[in-house]
Amino acid sequence: MSSTMKTPDINLYTTQTPNGIKISIVLEELGLPYKAHAIDITKNTQKEPWFLEINPNGRIPALTDTFTDGKTIRLFESGSIMQYLVGQYDQDHKISYPAGSREYYEQNSWLFYLNAGVGPMQGQANHFYRYAPEKIPYGISRYQNETRRLYGVLDKHLATSKSSYLVGEKCTIADIAHWGWIAAAGWAGVEIDEFPHLKAWEEKMLKRPGVEKGRHVPTPHRMKEMLADKEATEKQAKAAAEWIQREQAKDAKK
Repeated sequence: MSSTMKTPDINLYTTQTPNGIKISIVLEELGLPYKAHAIDITKNTQKEPWFLEINPNGRIPALTDTFTDGKTIRLFESGSIMQYLVGQYDQDHKISYPAGSREYYEQNSWLFYLNAGVGPMQGQANHFYRYAPEKIPYGISRYQNETRRLYGVLDKHLATSKSSYLVGEKCTIADIAHWGWIAAAGWAGVEIDEFPHLKAWEEKMLKRPGVEKGRHVPTPHRMKEMLADKEATEKQAKAAAEWIQREQAKDAKK
């Protein structure tokens, strides 16, 4: 770490989800010290007053740090947190590009592609395929197909990448943002084998020490193992569906 860089005082509030592990992977890739706090979303810890002071929207991940003025800064939304971390701590541009460069803007384009496209669409595919109280074929088809379309864009782009990463010659926050979602393709009912370049990229990313370590925060990342076990998959989907439907009913009464 550069002698001119401020000392991190990072607290990460997270859960084992594609969005949650983005941040721990970034922190591990940068070699930053941090404290991870596991948030039990099934108990609505993220809705408690102390958490809402960090993220008024009551979602993970969230992060606090001591800013350059010596005061605590509270951050939420995974893309925003990722941009903060590389802006403050990636002076050597290990997983980012210099602000104002061509690659910097391309990196941000793919970062927002995930935040505005892949994540929301795949999340809806998860909901209709795994959690909805009734199977609605239109909803399942609509969001699985849109997820596949977005995967196809990524696959075609990676087919022309000399580095096999999304931007330039190295892994960036754009790649990291996507990884947890692509690794969970099967949970949405999407077959990753349909996208050979994307599958190869996902496997390449997994070989990175920072990804391997960061994906297991705050609890072990077992998505692929679970998907290989039909009984475990159905059990997890049932438990998640019951919680999601219960919370939706509560929200509807507010």
